[in-house]
Amino acid sequence: MRTLLVWMAGGLASAALTPVALANGWNMPVGVTALSRDIYSLHMIIFWICVIIGVIVFGAMFYSLFRYRHSKGAKAATFHEHTSVEVIWTAIPLLILVGMAVPATATLKNMYDTSEADLDVMVTGQQWRWRYEYLGEDVAFTSNLGTPREQIDGTGEKGEHYLLEVDKPLVLPVGQKVRLLLTSDDVIHSWWVPDLAVKQDAIPGFVNENWVRIEEPGIYRGQCAELCGKDHAFMPVVVEAVEQERFDEWLAERQQAAEEEASSADREWSMDELMARGEQTYGAVCASCHQADGQGAGNFPALAGNEAMLEDIDWHIDRVVNGVSGTAMASFRNTLSAVEIAAVVTYERNAWGNDSGDSVQPSEIAEQLAEQGE
Repeated sequence: MRTLLVWMAGGLASAALTPVALANGWNMPVGVTALSRDIYSLHMIIFWICVIIGVIVFGAMFYSLFRYRHSKGAKAATFHEHTSVEVIWTAIPLLILVGMAVPATATLKNMYDTSEADLDVMVTGQQWRWRYEYLGEDVAFTSNLGTPREQIDGTGEKGEHYLLEVDKPLVLPVGQKVRLLLTSDDVIHSWWVPDLAVKQDAIPGFVNENWVRIEEPGIYRGQCAELCGKDHAFMPVVVEAVEQERFDEWLAERQQAAEEEASSADREWSMDELMARGEQTYGAVCASCHQADGQGAGNFPALAGNEAMLEDIDWHIDRVVNGVSGTAMASFRNTLSAVEIAAVVTYERNAWGNDSGDSVQPSEIAEQLAEQGE
């Protein structure tokens, strides 16, 4: 019940606060799932019950204040108790609460029924991105903010989906029941897509469940709804719902791409290839903290001219792979591939005037990851 009430309250409050809900007016969206419509209907039923109660209670109060005001000579009654009235004003609220609890309980049971799912997706919150793993399908990827830095910095015109676009959306099949398993690698996040009626906390060390069955193809946008750090506003959720045939094609493409990525770790990469891939990875994952020009900001150190980094390449790799405990520097061993880690380390050691000439091969990173995983 608490989850349902929080979701309902959040839907109304967030309508005035977020770009997602503003498109739907001041009420929560009806949504594109049967469950979202059930929640919306329940919300409206409760809302009108509250309106009727408010009209009756405040109407009686204001009528009494006006009709029996002191200036008209009204005098307070002297009766002490009235059993029938007390029974009535106890029984009526009880009946109202029971009438509200019956549909609410049915909807709540449906919300928590994650059984017989057609597809399982692990959703992992990370500062400040989402990682999606299609369990049993050998497909996993990280979804990062897709809004260009120029728009965020105010040097470019803001797009239609400013701060609500990603480089890789979560792709789901229409008409299939998808179970979402949510957790976090660092702090508490909250995966929220209003049109799907899903708002679930992702908590470190715990796995929460939710589910969705989307009925209409389309793109549905949401956000992290838990204050999770300085880039909380830059952690959108984008779900692309497609027909089953298109989903099967997409899944096959992702599986093939994953195989090619894994095999590419065994070949020798040129410096130009590493720099190009590293620049892409740095812009998607690292620039939000260390800045696009590598100058850092606040507690995030500059990478340009960083002597500790440039003097010890092993130290540099360890920071990227394992992170730094007690700081915002996260471990990327489970987020980036061996190719991406090798490329971004190479890029950081040769960008912004660093010019170390060092290059790291993906095979070296793959070997280190294998050794640390033993």
